[in-house]
Amino acid sequence: MRSLVIGASGGIGGAFQKLLAERGETIGLKRSDGLDVTDEASVARCLDALDGQFDMIVVATGALGTPEKTLKSFSADAFARQIAVNAAGPALVLKHALRFLPRDRRCVLAVLSARVGSIGDNRLGGWYSYRASKAALNQLLHTASIEIARSHRLAVLAALHPGTVDTNFTAGYGHDKLSADDAALNLLAVLDSLAPSQSGEFYDYSGATVPW
Repeated sequence: MRSLVIGASGGIGGAFQKLLAERGETIGLKRSDGLDVTDEASVARCLDALDGQFDMIVVATGALGTPEKTLKSFSADAFARQIAVNAAGPALVLKHALRFLPRDRRCVLAVLSARVGSIGDNRLGGWYSYRASKAALNQLLHTASIEIARSHRLAVLAALHPGTVDTNFTAGYGHDKLSADDAALNLLAVLDSLAPSQSGEFYDYSGATVPW
């Protein structure tokens, strides 16, 4: 098995890289490699340096920013930054990484989303920009899964909610946090269980489907 982790310097991304390395060759890309998912030229340059095929690609990039508690705190500039990092960035990776997915066997492309991106599950409000950027990511992933199924009938695309994980990303937020290693282990088990017929959906760390 050959794997690629985008965002390997993050807590979950690093844990995924370590876990997948036990299964075979695993390449991790991070900012220190010159990767900036908000810059298409950077994404293209980093991915063009790779060759061969990958059985699993995990996109573990993202940014929280400063969550808005009320509309008074909403900023169009901050919103645009969240969209660039959390939605457009992974979509650019999908665009340039599609050529690495094999057509003749099962393969997986997963992106880290968040339950707060669920419209159906939103009962608390707030966090406008982050919620919207993850909802946009989910839509992009689902749409891509429809297109990719036409050429890669055994591909599995999945948006994943890891739970609240103890990383720099969540410092100051949440409680009873999972370790990054446990989160990656849970998510990998979910990915291992998914069939191509389940491609394009949104799953949490237990394998349960999260409402859009």
